[in-house]
Amino acid sequence: MPLTQLKARLLSFLRCDFARKEDGVIAIEAVIIMPMIFWTFLSMFSIFDSFRMYSINQKAAYTIGDAVSRETLPIDDDYLNGALNLFEYLSKGQGNTAIRISSVRYNATDNRFYRDWSETRGWVQPLTSSDVRTWTDRLPLMIHNERLVLVETWNRYEPPFKTGLELREIKNFVFTRPRYAPRVCWEQCN
Repeated sequence: MPLTQLKARLLSFLRCDFARKEDGVIAIEAVIIMPMIFWTFLSMFSIFDSFRMYSINQKAAYTIGDAVSRETLPIDDDYLNGALNLFEYLSKGQGNTAIRISSVRYNATDNRFYRDWSETRGWVQPLTSSDVRTWTDRLPLMIHNERLVLVETWNRYEPPFKTGLELREIKNFVFTRPRYAPRVCWEQCN
C-alpha cells in the first residue's frame, strides 16, 4: 500500500468515523477534570483551615492579653510559662509557638515609648526601649506616663495539604491597658 493511500485512508477515518463517535467522551472529560476538581477542593480546605487558625490564634492572644491586664500582683517566670502553655492549648500550637509579654510606657514630654520590662518564651527576643521608641503608629494615643501591656504571639502553621500554601508564621500583636492597677509589674514593683 503506497504512502498516499495510507494517508488518504487515515484522513478519511479521522474525518468520518472517528470524529463522529462519542463513545467514552465523558470518561475522557472526567480524567481531565477530576484532578483539577480534587486540587480545588484540597486548596479550598487548606485556605479555610489557615483562616480558621488565624482566628484561633488571635482569640488566644486576646485571652492572654486580657488575663495579664487584670493582674494586680507582679507576674513571674511561672506565670509566663503558664501563659505559653495556655496559648499552645488554645491555639493548638503543638510546640511551634512563642510569646512575648512586655510593659510599655509613654512619655509625652519626649513623645516616645519606653519599655518597662519584656519577657519571652520561645525563639523571639525581648523588646528594648529602642525597639518601641517610635511605635506611635502601632500603639494608641496615650497620656503622659500611661502604660500598656503588650502581648505578641507567634505560631508556625503548616497547611494540611501542599496545594500552593507554604509554612506560615501567624503573628499577633495585642495591647491592653492594665485594668485594676496602674501597671503590671515583673517579679516586683519598684
